[in-house]
Amino acid sequence: MTKILVIDDDDTIRMLLMRALQKQGYEIAVAPNGKEGIEQALSLRPGLIICDWMMPLVDGLEVCRQIKSNPELSTTFFILLTSRGATEDRVTGLDTGADEFLSKPIQINELNARVRAGLRIYQLNQDLRSSNRRLEAELAEAATYVRSLLPPPLASPVRIHSTFIPSRQLGGDCFDYFWLDKEHLAMYLLDVAGHGLGATLPSVSVLNLLRSKSLPNVDFTQPAQVLSALNDGFQMDSHQDKYFTMWYGVYHCQKRQLVYACGGHPPAVLISPTGVELLKTPAMPVGMFPEIEYIQESCHIEPGSTLYLFSDGAYEINQPDGTLWTLEGFADLLASFRQNKASNLDLVLEKLRQISGNGNFEDDLSILEVNFT
Repeated sequence: MTKILVIDDDDTIRMLLMRALQKQGYEIAVAPNGKEGIEQALSLRPGLIICDWMMPLVDGLEVCRQIKSNPELSTTFFILLTSRGATEDRVTGLDTGADEFLSKPIQINELNARVRAGLRIYQLNQDLRSSNRRLEAELAEAATYVRSLLPPPLASPVRIHSTFIPSRQLGGDCFDYFWLDKEHLAMYLLDVAGHGLGATLPSVSVLNLLRSKSLPNVDFTQPAQVLSALNDGFQMDSHQDKYFTMWYGVYHCQKRQLVYACGGHPPAVLISPTGVELLKTPAMPVGMFPEIEYIQESCHIEPGSTLYLFSDGAYEINQPDGTLWTLEGFADLLASFRQNKASNLDLVLEKLRQISGNGNFEDDLSILEVNFT
């Protein structure tokens, strides 16, 4: 049963409230002052508190402040008992966190009505909290599932490491890499517009389609064909106005040739012993318009080169001075960290957190680091 706590330094008022509420079947606890009232509230976790405004040492307003500032008691319905009737006094009480007022002298019918209403609101808040906890648990389970779909690091003959940091529990970023045959390694990164579950579902659908090679009449070694087929199958008019950007490439190990195509996505950054190159082809995002022609390009990969695929959350970072960081700055950062023997993702992430100022990212952030040994 939900408990009610009565806090009042007047013995008569305290007894009157206790007896009236016990007649209604409520479980009542009482406290003779604000200090003891706060202690009992922390111990009993009552659903409703009736507290006198004017008390020595700790008055009703201070009791209310402390109760409402405690996360475990913030939904407790708080009724201030007062003989004050001025509007400014009620404004003060509401601003402090009080939910309702009960005027002196106390009318029992009014008392019972306000208590019933307060307990209904308290129960609704408890039900909402329970629903939110269930939702958070389900989202956490979904996030764990999505992470389980992402590929593990690849060690040979190409080393690939990755990082995935959704801005919420779930995000619209997704990536994968897998062997099409003994010579062709496919790799891609996509970014669905929006955040949360609505953006996650299309990204997982694309991952499953590509991993199972379920796109009909598509040569998966040809990036332009892959993007065209995805564009046909994921038009935003049929997918809750969701579209996505994507970079898709295929590396031929023996020829050391990378073929790639881009659908509105940031360029990949290729850092070779001879310099830095941005790999991008012009095209609209996937699903935005039908019958878009995607084109592909190719480049030779020198030994010791490193390729970075990433979502725009890696560089569209609001800096403490109010300016937005740039793609050029991110490419320069990657070049400055380039090493041939190990992954640099931890160093990159540490620097990105410093740039953000607070260590957090407002957008989903994904990065693939591909080292061509």
